[in-house]
Order: sequence, then structure tokens, then C-alpha cells
Amino acid sequence: MALLGSCFGACAQQPYSDMDVTQFEQYLQRDTTVQLVDVRTPEEFAEGHIGGAVNMDVKAADFFSAALSRLDKQRPVAVYCRSGRRSAHAAELLAKQGYKVTNLRGGIMAWQEARKPVER
Repeated sequence: MALLGSCFGACAQQPYSDMDVTQFEQYLQRDTTVQLVDVRTPEEFAEGHIGGAVNMDVKAADFFSAALSRLDKQRPVAVYCRSGRRSAHAAELLAKQGYKVTNLRGGIMAWQEARKPVER
């Protein structure tokens, strides 16, 4: 009997979706209920962020409790960070708590490379 794959737990579908810059921007424009969260440090956030974003540092000890108290589970959540790694982690944490989460692939670096606007 042949095995049809050997990925064991690694093939499980991630509990959130990834979007490129164009898809992410269109998503934010199309759905005004999206809660936009920048999961970088407050210092990084102050250097420039996507308009309308709230800052919740995923590395902060209170990230989880802050997210649960500030984010509405009935509304979708869009997350981003510098390059997409921290926000992917945040997206996974939030999705496991029942949030519908989308992650910006490439983070704000990809956003700025595409010459999309940032606020300071």
C-alpha cells in the first residue's frame, strides 16, 4: 500500500489567509468592517503605518489580552508587520481564537515598495 504523501501535520491548511499588496488594499477598500492591526512595535508604528491601523505589538506580553479585549470577533481582522513573519504568527494566534484573519504577505515593506501610502 503506497502512501499518498508524507507531510503529516505540516500539510494542514493554515487557519488564516494571505494576500499580496494589491489584494490587501482592495480588501480594505471593499470591506469597511475590517479591523486593521499593525503588530509591530510602537516605535516601528510611529515611523509609518497603513492609514486606519491600530498598533498591537505581537511581541508584547499583553498582546493576547489586548487583542481579545479590543477586537470584535464578528468583524474580520487584517494584520501586517514589517515583512510578514510576525503578522503571520499573530494571524495564527487570532485565527485559533475564532477571528477571521487576513495577513499582508511581505508586510509594510511590500506595501511601501508598491508605493502605497503610509501615515506617520
